[in-house]
Amino acid sequence: MAAKEAKVFSFVWEGKDKNGNKSKGKIDAENPAFAKALLRKQGIIPGKVAKERTSMFGAAGKKTTPLDIALFTRQLATMLKAGVPLIQAFDIVAGGVEKIQLKKMIGDIKNDVASGGNLASALAKHPRQFDDLFCNLVQAGEQSGALETMLDRIATYKEKTEALKAKIKKAMTYPIAVIIVGIVVSAILLIKVVPQFESIFQGFGADLPAFTKFVIGLSEIAQNYWYIALAAVIGAAFAFKEALHRSEKFSDAIDKLSLKIPVIGDILNKAAIARFARTLSTTFAAGVPLVEALNSAAGASGNVIYRNAINQIRNGVSTGQSLQNSTRFTGVFPNMAVQMIAIGEESGSLDEMLDKVATFYEAEVDNAVDNLTALMEPFIMAILGVLVGGLVIAMYLPIFKLGEVV
Repeated sequence: MAAKEAKVFSFVWEGKDKNGNKSKGKIDAENPAFAKALLRKQGIIPGKVAKERTSMFGAAGKKTTPLDIALFTRQLATMLKAGVPLIQAFDIVAGGVEKIQLKKMIGDIKNDVASGGNLASALAKHPRQFDDLFCNLVQAGEQSGALETMLDRIATYKEKTEALKAKIKKAMTYPIAVIIVGIVVSAILLIKVVPQFESIFQGFGADLPAFTKFVIGLSEIAQNYWYIALAAVIGAAFAFKEALHRSEKFSDAIDKLSLKIPVIGDILNKAAIARFARTLSTTFAAGVPLVEALNSAAGASGNVIYRNAINQIRNGVSTGQSLQNSTRFTGVFPNMAVQMIAIGEESGSLDEMLDKVATFYEAEVDNAVDNLTALMEPFIMAILGVLVGGLVIAMYLPIFKLGEVV
């Protein structure tokens, strides 16, 4: 019977080097005693050695994110361009990773490659981190003998895509945060502050203004049913999220509606065009046939309107139409994008023109988000002013009236 393989843990250590200088770091070992023995072999006099605290998501309770994958790809491309062998590049990259989950994944990929497998197949074993587009591009790079160039393109693609997602998230989060803050402040005032004034008004013996009565009525409803309202909000949010994932019709309806929202819709439209151009540029430059590249672009579009339009383009191209005409017939893409595609087709530099389109619309999204932020600041002040100021005025109206009578 084969001996059971010893389990290895990560330990954080503090100690002194040969010169007596304080030093600290991390080391992988089976137990603290073995970790100290390894440190002594390295010329370190160990002091404190403790097991690194981890969670189900890895070091510091964090899971692997798309940004981590983008950084991993960029580092791997840099190592290969510098002439570092692929296996050694994995070791170097893993040495600078703190997240246990990510480090383990890199180790698994290295072992698969070291045992004779290709990189694309090794990456495909981790579909949550590396999608079909990523694996197909890596496979194309391996087959063409230009893996480092392909990894560089993929890293650029991932970095641009994540930056675009961050901008869109910023645009969507800001107004939602304003609404939530306004509701929370109003709820606190209605539940905690207004009842204090109500007890004072009961001793006035005079009829209260209509606006004050209205606010007191709201306060009584909030005090008696706030937990029902909170449960309803949480339930509605959960139901919305579930419907978005489970119902394709509902998800498509939300996609269509989101493009019609003032300001936000314009940002989402430009972001979808940027994603289309960036994905098509990256895949086409990698030597992927145009029809297959359009399949990848449709999947990365992020909106049903553009996904259907790109599928329509793919059908047109597969029947012999030019990309320019197929794109124009959809009626979805702006004239500037269509003209750039036409120039790219005629000059034989379609990937470069698409890259310029993507860069232009990414900059447009960036500017639109900045403008939205600038517009929202006075809007925030107006909303909070109306909510908070209205409640304060309602509470002080009876006092002002009493002053007039006196």
